[in-house]
Amino acid sequence: MNVRYEGTLFDQEHISNHIFKNRYIVGPMTRVSSEADGTPNERVHRYYERFARGGFAAVMTEGTYPDMMYSQGYENQAGLATEKHAEAWAPIVRDVQAHGAKMIVQLMHAGGQSQGNYYKDTSVAPSPFQPPKPMVEVYGGQGDFPVAKELTRDDIEDVKDGFVQSARYAVSAGFDGIELHGANGYLLDQFLSENINKREDEYGGSIENRLRLLVELIDDVRDAVGEQMMLGIRISQLKATNGTYKWPGGEKDAEVIFSTLGKTSVDFIHLSDDDATTPGFGEGTMTMSEAAKKYSGKPIIACGNLSDPEVAAQLISDGQSDFVAIARQALANPDTPNRVLENQPLDAFDAGSIMKPKAYVKDHELDQTLTEND
Repeated sequence: MNVRYEGTLFDQEHISNHIFKNRYIVGPMTRVSSEADGTPNERVHRYYERFARGGFAAVMTEGTYPDMMYSQGYENQAGLATEKHAEAWAPIVRDVQAHGAKMIVQLMHAGGQSQGNYYKDTSVAPSPFQPPKPMVEVYGGQGDFPVAKELTRDDIEDVKDGFVQSARYAVSAGFDGIELHGANGYLLDQFLSENINKREDEYGGSIENRLRLLVELIDDVRDAVGEQMMLGIRISQLKATNGTYKWPGGEKDAEVIFSTLGKTSVDFIHLSDDDATTPGFGEGTMTMSEAAKKYSGKPIIACGNLSDPEVAAQLISDGQSDFVAIARQALANPDTPNRVLENQPLDAFDAGSIMKPKAYVKDHELDQTLTEND
């Protein structure tokens, strides 16, 4: 056994009343591998179970759409918007849990970054908005995004109702936790972003107003699922269609955002960053993890260039984060925790052969079986 990381990566830790067997979490990754109506299938099932067998303490789903209106972002994206979806997720959740891993569903409303929707031909945003980059071709998009229409007050209530109903489906499917996707330029992050949200009502203007929907949604979902269900939120500065964006107020904005979230009933904050170990707001500033930890007081999941276990362990040892989420390395090494624990080498990440939108199962025989069944 590799004892170098005892006290860091392989100590137990808890979020709320849930005990995690180590600090490794699989980060959300868009897979576009479900059925056209969003129902997860056998390929999706085997994909998620593989990470649990590989020793991860928790597995987060890909961004999963919560309603049958405007939330879907990609064709063949997984949904949790119907009873059928929930019934299909339930055996996946059970098999992940059977390997000692928690399973957390990430609920995502794409907003103006939607490029494929089974239910609607239009998209919505806090204000009329067109993402600055073209659609992602590898995920089935082509050309420029359309201009999203502005959400009305009634539309906002529909958005909240969709998240709440989806959260109830998460309970029925047996998930251990829910993560609200407030990062990467999707709808909740669009409300937070001053360059997208031009509203003049109580949901726009000041940073406190732009946080309002996130806070209201946290309260509504918590009321719906109770205290036993883990509830978290993912936050980032960067967007899927604007990778250089930073909060204009830097650390001051971070203080307001994380302090506000710290007063809510979320159980954890999950950060998305290019590099979790570098200053988040300019030279000489705190990392995003440091700021989130300092101002929120919540358990922190760091994500961003943490494939090296030495680096990941140091982030935890320094008290900047409680958990590390990995994505691309998890595709290359679905058994990362087991390999690190046994001091086995990690395979290099090969974007050409691994970074593809279909759910990827590393085991050759499993992958061959799933490919034949496509």
